Amino acid sequence: MSHASNHSSTKSLDPKSGDQLGDKPLPFAPYRELSNEVLRERITAAKKTLGPSLLILGHHYQQDEVIEHADLTGDSYQLSKLAAESPDCRYIVFCGVHFMAETADILANRPDRLQSRGGQRVKVVLPDMAAGCSMADMAAIRQVESAWEQLSEVIDTSELTPVTYINSAASLKSFCGKHGGIVCTSSNAKAVLEWSFAQRKRVFFFPDQHLGRNTSLKMGISNSLMPVWDPHEEELGGNTAQSIEESKVILWKGHCSVHQMFQAAHVQQFRDKIPGIQILVHPECPQEVNDIADISGSTSKIIETVKKAPPGTKWAIGTELHLVNRLKQQHPEQEIHFLSPLVCMCATMYRIDLAHLCWSLENIVRGTIENTITVKEDVARWSLIALERMLAVR
Repeated sequence: MSHASNHSSTKSLDPKSGDQLGDKPLPFAPYRELSNEVLRERITAAKKTLGPSLLILGHHYQQDEVIEHADLTGDSYQLSKLAAESPDCRYIVFCGVHFMAETADILANRPDRLQSRGGQRVKVVLPDMAAGCSMADMAAIRQVESAWEQLSEVIDTSELTPVTYINSAASLKSFCGKHGGIVCTSSNAKAVLEWSFAQRKRVFFFPDQHLGRNTSLKMGISNSLMPVWDPHEEELGGNTAQSIEESKVILWKGHCSVHQMFQAAHVQQFRDKIPGIQILVHPECPQEVNDIADISGSTSKIIETVKKAPPGTKWAIGTELHLVNRLKQQHPEQEIHFLSPLVCMCATMYRIDLAHLCWSLENIVRGTIENTITVKEDVARWSLIALERMLAVR
């Protein structure tokens, strides 16, 4: 994983007083004091100034006040792909989390895109560098490399396909590219696993154990053939050599902090309370929830399912709170509930607010670009190979 923050020498203005600041980037602190109304006006003005050279990407889990300013809304891969295809885009401001901005940098600055722009890179900006992903952080490249080395002492790793969920650092995507592996999304995980088994006899799936397990179970692979690798255990991730030898899918002990919160008891409570309600969940939820839900699917599938449902349909939805609330607002003709009694929102996504967005945009306008995400060339090259394998899967 690699990122850099840079800026060029352009005269800047203080965001409140308008005083010249020389060639220094605009400081963030004063933006905190501005009202949302003022921030909205200034964001709109900055967007107008930058025109088609700018694309603001808003992930589905983002706050409504930020989504309001997004040029494109979607899941992480969909957004990166759409932005990369824009012929005029020179700046991408990704209102998401770190790994999403990395993917945008990889796709927007792939060799063919760079050539078509005469070598000019698209600059990808993450408004708040602290917007990470707890799931992605559960699998560090050094841990994966250590696991691979240990596994090679028990099984032939030439018969093991590494598969990383797109919710992972670029370094893990690069690892998969180098080792004949592939990237998956929650939408195409089954197709990717089928591809993987066509190449080799086993799969090493990281960093989300629940997506790997739920997808494999639907393919007829039993839990007994899916040992979980705990990177904090010194010997074989806490497994026996026999369990590794007999494995079909080796799962990484990682999870999404949002989807991990949903429980089977929540499902039962809604079914007892509201007759006819349907349970719609994301496959990042634990198996005990996924198994008893009416429908399990990616963020895109959740949105599409609600969109196509007839008026009067009752739903309890197990995914991020902002998205569920947005669906509730967009579909008043349906009865929509959040599956958990607890607040389950993506806290790191929530770090990006109007103040950070405005600050990022006004620094771009003034040429003092901050929080640029730049993936190292070698990492980007191998990551792109793994991503292209994913795209080739049907």
